[in-house]
Amino acid sequence: MKIVHITDTHFVPQPATLYGLDPRARFDAAIASLQAEHSDADLLVITGDLAHWGEVPAYQALRQRLEAVTIPVVMMVGNHDDRASLRTVFPAVMDDGNGFVQGSRIESGHRLMFLDTKCEGTHAGAYCEKRRAWLADELAKGDEPVLLFMHHPPFLSGISSMDAIGQLDADALWLVLQPHARRIRHIFLGHVHRPISGNWHGISFSLIPGLNHQVPLQLAPHGEDIPGSHEPPAYSVISVGPDSIVVHLKYFLDGSRRFPLDGYEVKGRAYALGFPACEG
Repeated sequence: MKIVHITDTHFVPQPATLYGLDPRARFDAAIASLQAEHSDADLLVITGDLAHWGEVPAYQALRQRLEAVTIPVVMMVGNHDDRASLRTVFPAVMDDGNGFVQGSRIESGHRLMFLDTKCEGTHAGAYCEKRRAWLADELAKGDEPVLLFMHHPPFLSGISSMDAIGQLDADALWLVLQPHARRIRHIFLGHVHRPISGNWHGISFSLIPGLNHQVPLQLAPHGEDIPGSHEPPAYSVISVGPDSIVVHLKYFLDGSRRFPLDGYEVKGRAYALGFPACEG
């Protein structure tokens, strides 16, 4: 199974820009790259912060651009999104029966679960009792391996300003996931606008850069004022196999030189190991 993961598109109404960048142009470039190189993917998942201020015109701009995508798309919400505005433009977006934008589906023998971690009135995330009940019911439907997609990470990243608006009730979420932990193969996340990987309670995870602006790597305590940067945007290409999950980052704006490494010379010296052949 092949999945493309995009996060934090932060659309704004045209012709506005955001932090000196055009989210629409960056999304267009990402989709052009995706369509040229990864149109064989089974799914595109966008893990929230679709629109920076949750405005209808911003979602309309996103909808217009999604018309160029030829693979199935799953859209999720983040702290910047507005569920009502999103449903105005995308009436068929996921609904768990309680008004939350979450759902699950079976793909290639895996249960893919898309969790709504938005908490009204704050940029932090939360997963209330109703959502936890839905999650428990979905996990109980089968014994397939699980891939989780969320906006907010349920662990500390080490970037203090982002950790201040992380998942507020991670322990309660873990109590629901714990009985099924051996089935959960990976968690895919956004929110922090950085490439980060590791494991949480033994479950591997990956976060990827945002599509517009980024958050610089600043591990020294710096309070709650979030720093921003214009580091390169990226999406990820996920390959899910029976014994492995491989996550590649695609820096779709990168135009740097490409060249063959075989026989390439550095300061006039040819690259050659000259080691004896391996045996066995």
